[in-house]
Amino acid sequence: MAEEEDYSSIPLPDRFTHKVWKVRKGAYEEAAKQFALTPDESDPFFRPFLSDVSLWKSAVLDSNVAAQSEGVIALCAFLKYAGRDACLRTRGHTITPMVEKCLSSSKAATKQNAIEAILLYIELDVAGPVIEDILPGLGNKVPKNVAATLNVLAQVVHNYGCKIVDPKPILKALPKAFGAADKNIRAEASNLTVELYRWLREAMKPLFWGELKPTQQTDLEAQFEKVKAEPPPKQERLLRSQQDIVESAPDAGEDGYDEGGDEQDAGEELDAFDLAEPVDITKKISPNFSELLASSKWKDRKEAVDGLYEALNVPRIKDSDFGEVNRGLAKCMKDANVLVVTQAALCIERLATGLRQGYAKYRAVVMQPIMERLKEKKQVVSDALSAALDAVFASTSFSDCMEDITTYLGNKNPQVKEGTMKFLIRCLRTTRDVPSKPEITSVCESGKKLLAESTPVLRDGGAEILGTVMKIIGERAMTPLIEGLDDIRKTKVKEFFASAEVKAKEKPKPAPAPKAAPGGAKKVVGGKRPVARKAAPAMPAADPPAMPAAAPAKPAGPGSKLGMPKSSGLGGLKGPQKRTLGTPGTASPRRPAAGPPIMPSDDEPVAAPPQPRIGASRGLAGRSLAKPAAAPAMPPPDSPPPMSGFSAVERAELEELRAANERLTRQVDDMRQERSKFLSEIQELKNQNAGLIEDHTRDVLSIKAKETQLVRARSDAEATEGVNDRLRRELERLKRALSKAETIGGGSGVISPAITSPTRDDVGIFHDSGSGSAGYNRTSFASTMSEEKENGEMAYPRSKISPELRYGSGTSSGRGSPARGYRTSKPPREDSADSAAPPRRERPVSSLPQPSGGGESWRRAAEVTSQLKARIEQMKAKQGFARP
Repeated sequence: MAEEEDYSSIPLPDRFTHKVWKVRKGAYEEAAKQFALTPDESDPFFRPFLSDVSLWKSAVLDSNVAAQSEGVIALCAFLKYAGRDACLRTRGHTITPMVEKCLSSSKAATKQNAIEAILLYIELDVAGPVIEDILPGLGNKVPKNVAATLNVLAQVVHNYGCKIVDPKPILKALPKAFGAADKNIRAEASNLTVELYRWLREAMKPLFWGELKPTQQTDLEAQFEKVKAEPPPKQERLLRSQQDIVESAPDAGEDGYDEGGDEQDAGEELDAFDLAEPVDITKKISPNFSELLASSKWKDRKEAVDGLYEALNVPRIKDSDFGEVNRGLAKCMKDANVLVVTQAALCIERLATGLRQGYAKYRAVVMQPIMERLKEKKQVVSDALSAALDAVFASTSFSDCMEDITTYLGNKNPQVKEGTMKFLIRCLRTTRDVPSKPEITSVCESGKKLLAESTPVLRDGGAEILGTVMKIIGERAMTPLIEGLDDIRKTKVKEFFASAEVKAKEKPKPAPAPKAAPGGAKKVVGGKRPVARKAAPAMPAADPPAMPAAAPAKPAGPGSKLGMPKSSGLGGLKGPQKRTLGTPGTASPRRPAAGPPIMPSDDEPVAAPPQPRIGASRGLAGRSLAKPAAAPAMPPPDSPPPMSGFSAVERAELEELRAANERLTRQVDDMRQERSKFLSEIQELKNQNAGLIEDHTRDVLSIKAKETQLVRARSDAEATEGVNDRLRRELERLKRALSKAETIGGGSGVISPAITSPTRDDVGIFHDSGSGSAGYNRTSFASTMSEEKENGEMAYPRSKISPELRYGSGTSSGRGSPARGYRTSKPPREDSADSAAPPRRERPVSSLPQPSGGGESWRRAAEVTSQLKARIEQMKAKQGFARP
């Protein structure tokens, strides 16, 4: 018990890191309970856990499984009650540890609570940072952790949907998961893919579908078929920011919020264009594209547009300068070969679809040529042209295309007129912006002209145009535009109106205007107050004219009391115009204007009867003056304008506001023109910058190539200098050897080896040994060569020695041909009887001094040896000069 008391006395944050797991577990449980008891997010109890966020990292990484489970529960309670600040402070320290340790825990409660904590992190802020911290778990070496990471991603997408969670990084990681060897990883990847398909449908396939195996594609397609029958998914958990919006507008309700928000943005999120990354296709376009299009052979032109179509086959194209390409495609619209025309139209469709809003600047280049080619009667060609027009319209607006559409609706060719009519109908159906009043008027006039055509198709098209416009602006606004049509045509228009489907927001939404009208009616009710308050609201229109007559009837009694102190009637006339009508100019002061019911009594003294009483003592002249005084009583009839409109001051102010509005409108138009001009200049500067960057890159590459060539040339020059130095040294050495040999030869009187050979007396230094001449020659040569080897003077291998030395010489000098020298060396060896001993015996004997010889023999041997060396050097020198 003492230990427990000691533990409880330790501060709660310190117990989070205690070495005893039971203490830590108790601290987690107590913290979770205390978090639930806090009144708000600013409670001081949260401060220690917000200041030291490492406490939560140690909690989710607790070594004890039971304590870890309680630590994750405490983290969930902390996030739930501490709010967004707790999320931002602890997110970077806890998500990665939970992905590594908690999601793959052996306890199911730990897994579930870890998933709940991750969902709370997304709920309190946004999903992007959380997904970034989760995705590295897919690279974990443990298959169980990878499968758990895929599972939590599926849970995140299921609860929040692809409107909150960006699916791009998840889709890019799917191919690696499908290629894993573990079957659990592949199964979780399939579940995640099916969950993404519920939100994205076919739009997600271009990002990863091609990297899957055919069997995997088949299995997924089978699961996708089941999903297609399900209703569209809805966001199951709202972000905290969305919850605040719902609470602030309880009438909308959660369902209304989800449906309104999701359905409006679904078209944007479920589009492959937004999911795909922009691809630069300029390098894929053939450099001779323009030359092939200008070729006189249709096959070359067809090859050019086919190659372009393959290059454009990407979901999203990076914006670049495609002006030359579009001009070439526009020229193809006049091509005599329908295959070229069809393929060019498909290229325009792909390019417009891949660029979206970026293609708007090329609309004027291609739209008119396409409409001109609508005269083609072949269905395949007309379908391709229609698809190209639709893609171009999707990248622009209805106002941009209206002029060309109106022009070609009056074309003399029926095919062109029909194709343009169908294109207009498609534009009205797909546009999301309500056309302006002048555009609606122009469209309706074109539709009326089509109703008078002789062709039934054109007449039906005109009725469909009018019915679609009616669907956009409403029946009430359309009634004046079809007023001149007969009943049969009106019926036809209403039939198309009933079946038409449009995407533009209907114009009845400017309902504030009808609400302002009742406000004006209330002003009229205010003007009715002098008559009676009990009158019905519908009577004010008829009552005001009766007011001047009723006013003189009442003031008979009270007029003398109330009218006299109010001085002249001119002051009473100013009151209704400035005071009573000045306040109704605003929305709320209409009810405070109920005070002026006394004011009409101010108007009553202005009437003629009170003034004749004042001037009655003056006699008949008073009467003549009383009638002119009735003229000031005429302004009450001027009071009806204030009842139906504004006072003079308000009208002047309104005119000023209108003038200011027109001035601001003109300024806005001027600013828009300047903005468009600046945008075009910016685009030109961007193009110039891109060109300069390309030139700079090309120059840098050329400089690097030149530097590489220079380095190579320098290395080659250095190598060549080294070879030259070596050859120079070799040449000097050979020159010295040659001069030395010549000096030795000249001093001893030895004749060049090329002229003569030594006699038998010159070399017969071993005559006393009894050996034959041939044996001597061999031993002498062997001894000489062995000496050269030992002295290191053998500069060339044995194979490079002159033929005289290779084959030796007998009695002859050996300077003949190698064959002759070889033949002359054999007979003495065969004829000698006693001296034909093996060479192995003669060579060592000839190389050692013989005791039988005297000093003279040794001197002769030394001389012969030196002569042989000199000859060998001379032969080496000759061989060296003779070789290239």
